[in-house]
Amino acid sequence: MPKDKYTATWVSHTSLSDYIKCPRAYFLKNVYKDPQTGHKIQIMSPSLALGSAVHEVVENLSVIPTDERFSQSLVLRLESIWDRYTGKKGGFTNTDQEFYFKERGKAMLRRVMDYPGPLANKAVKINQDLPSYWISETDNIILCGKIDWLEYFPETDSVHIIDFKTSRKEEESESLQLPIYVLLVNNCQKRKVDKASYWYLELNEEPSEKELPDTIKAEAEILNIARQIKLARKLDRMLCPAGNDGCPACRPLEAILRGEGELVWVNHYRQDVYILPKEEQSVGDSIVL
Repeated sequence: MPKDKYTATWVSHTSLSDYIKCPRAYFLKNVYKDPQTGHKIQIMSPSLALGSAVHEVVENLSVIPTDERFSQSLVLRLESIWDRYTGKKGGFTNTDQEFYFKERGKAMLRRVMDYPGPLANKAVKINQDLPSYWISETDNIILCGKIDWLEYFPETDSVHIIDFKTSRKEEESESLQLPIYVLLVNNCQKRKVDKASYWYLELNEEPSEKELPDTIKAEAEILNIARQIKLARKLDRMLCPAGNDGCPACRPLEAILRGEGELVWVNHYRQDVYILPKEEQSVGDSIVL
């Protein structure tokens, strides 16, 4: 089969995680489109708004020359973009809640300014809006993902993958996130990966280095799940393993379909963004980047 990115099955860390948790949640987040608007749906929450805003501020530093990166306060940069996340657009139910999350974001950015560490060094930008490669041409499957930061080591012409975390919960050891990022960096640019780290911006003043994954094993595992997704989409069989009552991953999305959510805006990805009553929100808020 000739390569065709328009008919290919695209997978990422987020979509793979969605499918592992619940195929129905995967369908509702990655396939379903509202028949009236033609848009996919997203549920907004304060945690997601916080993560999106802080990531935007920090990631944008990589395109600024090294000696100019911190010439403007990162807190002021946050203020300049916060209008996109204020009020219901950020999932906030009142001004006190919004103030609390915004102050958390400011504190993270002040920590980065005080302890910039690798962010003060040269960075590499992959020359793709969304880094991707054919993980299997035979299966017509593409792996994609956005890497937060690539620190450049000029002495070895290599890179350090850094993934920013704005939550207080540490990434699980079996997570496929870093293996996916290593595979993407290996296949989307020429420099060797020397290090990979998570940086918990609210907890630590520097990144926490992780052991580099076995990329052959990781690629096989990722491809196995991707093939399951492709088959499920072909058969149109993406059901919740918990049955008709649903699970924590799909129940909030089902509530949107039942009309229990409030449409607050359409984001720049042309997704219909909803908020839910507090009791309907998932406890496992996460950010897609």
